[in-house]
Amino acid sequence: MVMAFYGSNGKSNPVSMENKVEHQTGNQITYDIHLPADLGTLYKVRLGLQSLESNISQLSLHHFKIQNTSTLDTFSLTINKTLPLSPNGDIWVEFPIQWPLKEALSVVTYHLTVFSRNILNERNLVHMTACIYGTHGDTGDRSLLQSLQNVQQGEKNESFPVMVDAVDLGELEKILLSISSKTDCKLDIKKLHVQEAAKEHPIYVFEVNEEFSVNANKTKIQREIPRSFVIRGEKQKNDIDNNLNKEGSKVKPLTEYTIKVYTGDKRGAGTDANVHVILFGNEDKSEVFQLSQSLEHQNPFERGKVDTFKIKTKNLGSLRSIEIGHDGKGFASGWFLEKVEITDAARNSMHCFNCNR
Repeated sequence: MVMAFYGSNGKSNPVSMENKVEHQTGNQITYDIHLPADLGTLYKVRLGLQSLESNISQLSLHHFKIQNTSTLDTFSLTINKTLPLSPNGDIWVEFPIQWPLKEALSVVTYHLTVFSRNILNERNLVHMTACIYGTHGDTGDRSLLQSLQNVQQGEKNESFPVMVDAVDLGELEKILLSISSKTDCKLDIKKLHVQEAAKEHPIYVFEVNEEFSVNANKTKIQREIPRSFVIRGEKQKNDIDNNLNKEGSKVKPLTEYTIKVYTGDKRGAGTDANVHVILFGNEDKSEVFQLSQSLEHQNPFERGKVDTFKIKTKNLGSLRSIEIGHDGKGFASGWFLEKVEITDAARNSMHCFNCNR
């Protein structure tokens, strides 16, 4: 059994309960632990199993009590849960600490949806965990492939939801994705969505768009995925899309972006296909823009050339990422893209997205 303690100034290292038994009576075990003095006021505890490979197949938790031996401040809670939790096989349980005269955070059920191209084929070969970070701490590593249920198969992607119970994380900021395998395989992850189970919005979107090659000789692969953008709600989204104020008569100001596209200087680098781009900010994403009217060249995307385009769209917030691609039309449509530079006129900032492929 392992515990992690979160305080107003940070969190503790995982505290193992292996050799810390002070006394045991019946079904009650007492541990004497030492936490860093600079942890601040405790606000949550995460308690669980080190792994599912241990000799303990299940752990039933009934009651939890913690006491500061110096001040005698005491907190107690009835848990009544058995680990691993079914049906998703989660081996952790979190709960807030309620001190007198202080408001405690609530426990929230999050739906984390994974969008992949080949998750059904590889689910028995790989082990994947995600740690979700927010302004109120993190969830620790939670297994994503323990028990796949309700897998949806679309035209291009497969998706499946995972339930994660955690003390309210606040505004979500990033996800640490960890993938390992005991055999050679590839896992193509497109994106992750996270939202509270009890609410339709906000939906936090984390773009991944990477194929992970894992094998037994390689230590686990870790990727820190920053938040790409947030979908705050359909009404807000429609208002932004229509660029109208409440009266529906006055157009909201648009943000202008200057997009410089660098085509590589190598044989066959240019393309005659139709190129599109989507911009992602921390508040929203743009519509799809076709890049056809280059300010420099009548025939854009030729070998070793730079093409400039200007677009106007709704307020996206701070630019985080882009999606760029083409429709594959035309003879020898393959395109070697070196990089894309985007200037945000309103924020007077320039972002460079290297591609080199």
